Amino acid sequence: MPRLLLQLTDLHVRVPGALVNGRVDTNALLVQAIRSVNRLPQAPDAAVVTGDLTDLAHPDEYRHLRTLLEPLRCPIYLLPGNHDDRAALRAAFPDHACLQGKEDFIQYAVDLGGLRLVGLDSSVYGQPHGALCATRLAWLARTLADAPTLPTLIAIHHPPFATGIGHMDEMGLREGGEEFERIVAAAPQVERVICGHLHRSIQRRWGGTIAMTAPSTAHQLALNLSADAIGAYTFEPPGYLLHVWSPALGVVTHLATTAPCEGPYSFADGSLVPSGDGRPA
Repeated sequence: MPRLLLQLTDLHVRVPGALVNGRVDTNALLVQAIRSVNRLPQAPDAAVVTGDLTDLAHPDEYRHLRTLLEPLRCPIYLLPGNHDDRAALRAAFPDHACLQGKEDFIQYAVDLGGLRLVGLDSSVYGQPHGALCATRLAWLARTLADAPTLPTLIAIHHPPFATGIGHMDEMGLREGGEEFERIVAAAPQVERVICGHLHRSIQRRWGGTIAMTAPSTAHQLALNLSADAIGAYTFEPPGYLLHVWSPALGVVTHLATTAPCEGPYSFADGSLVPSGDGRPA
């Protein structure tokens, strides 16, 4: 039986009525993304949200985030990003066991039924860059050693590789990247390292596996590889990733955009093919 893991990232939720940068209605774009997911012919078994859940980390934003996520019809696993506050996140989702505990960091491992999701916390409070200290890395090594044959996806906010987008690479994973790669390279069950932060779809071979970022559900980062490029965003189509696993397929990752579009139309006769499974969007 295939397992479907939805990855959303960089939601940047604001309080109702507020816009990011005075221009981006991130809340409406998240609603659009969830409607797109709910129209999929196959419903995801679970969802992971790889950071920057809110924009200002205000408690009211986390409360609104919870409301916006309610229509998503599967278990949801959250990770903090550089725009988040762990305490406010935990307070807004007290029933999410993976967020709770006495540890300083939000980290967890979940068996999705043949596919394992490992959440790794790379956030540094009050800073845009990421880091993996000795405590977080030791936890990861132990966690991977606990299930050495179970196909695994590691979810983290900051990608562990440089992208060529200079201003974002400056706020990338500054600490622990080499040890992180060594740990992953020694764990052949790791099928993907799935990340956020970049507001674009980017892939690289890393640590003997594939590391990749997902597009934001809201605004996208302008693609400019000049060393002196300034930070800028665009209204390119927002999207998400769907990671599909089965014993026959292994892990296959699909990129989807969220805006409504025409179709699907049948190649056979040009007729409109019903999309989804009849569930209301």
